[in-house]
Amino acid sequence: MSRRAFGLTAAAVLALVAAACGNGGSSGGGTLVGLVTKTDTNPFFVKMKEGAQQAASSSGATVQSFAGKQDGDNQTQVDAIENLIASGAKGILITPSDSKAIVPSVDKARAAGLLVIALDTQLEPASAADATFATDNFKAGLLIGAWAKAKFASTGKQAKIALLDLNPNQVSVDVQRDQGFLQGFGVDVKDKNRIGDESDPRIVGHDVTNGDPSGGRTAMENLLQKDPGVNLVYTINEPAAAGAYEALKAAGKEKDVVIVSVDGGCPGVNNVKAGVIGATSQQYPLKMAQLGVEAVAKFAKDGSKPSDTDTGVTLITDQPAAGVESKDSAFGLQNCWG
Repeated sequence: MSRRAFGLTAAAVLALVAAACGNGGSSGGGTLVGLVTKTDTNPFFVKMKEGAQQAASSSGATVQSFAGKQDGDNQTQVDAIENLIASGAKGILITPSDSKAIVPSVDKARAAGLLVIALDTQLEPASAADATFATDNFKAGLLIGAWAKAKFASTGKQAKIALLDLNPNQVSVDVQRDQGFLQGFGVDVKDKNRIGDESDPRIVGHDVTNGDPSGGRTAMENLLQKDPGVNLVYTINEPAAAGAYEALKAAGKEKDVVIVSVDGGCPGVNNVKAGVIGATSQQYPLKMAQLGVEAVAKFAKDGSKPSDTDTGVTLITDQPAAGVESKDSAFGLQNCWG
């Protein structure tokens, strides 16, 4: 085989690897920045990709995006990092599907000279990344927990709590939101780095959703079978909340149950306005990605590395609770997902 033919074949193989990793294309020119998200279907990550592309157009960068097949798909993210190292990327922005299992690949990227920034979900340990640009996810949980506590206190009802988490891996974002919610509600969480070790009798149980509507519906059905009296539902995100609501509606219980969640996306805020979700903690993924691309572009220019950045969180509800700071759905719709 000639050298030219070999070069063409290698390029073709690289293109195939990119396609297998869920390559969402690129934008801009110049500095190559990789964006690796958990999926490419969740609106949260769609907005993140939009933010990265916007920043690339003004930062002289090219963004190449990859996504897992589903939440929890670590191997596809590993493949994406390998591809980006081989492609000469200057930095990687990643929302890890498994915040522990991805660390060896991140270590390899950093050893190769790439800047790695975790978006939305901390790595474990957090120091495995050069920086984290994210919501304070524990605070996001605290806010909806405190709101729910005040709401139930005002009605005098005893809570029966169902927790719809992400997946069995207990990744950082999952643990932080779940444990923040419980602590905000007044539950002794014991080890706040672990889901499910609580002994509070108000907790009906935990189930996993993969962060999507079908998973949310199935998890809700399972916990209703365990205790049909569930009246407070925490969900890892708003797609899972939408699925949980469908299960409650099918069981004729949608008017008797309070749902709280985290995301603050436009569909979720509309569900707050419609009364489907009682309160949600709004995040700003577009900002996370914009700041990430700008940080990689600066790193490529002068070698400087960013510090961790809290991108903010706001409680959105149309049923304000005393002592819990919040904004209404009108504010939420004006700011969903800036």
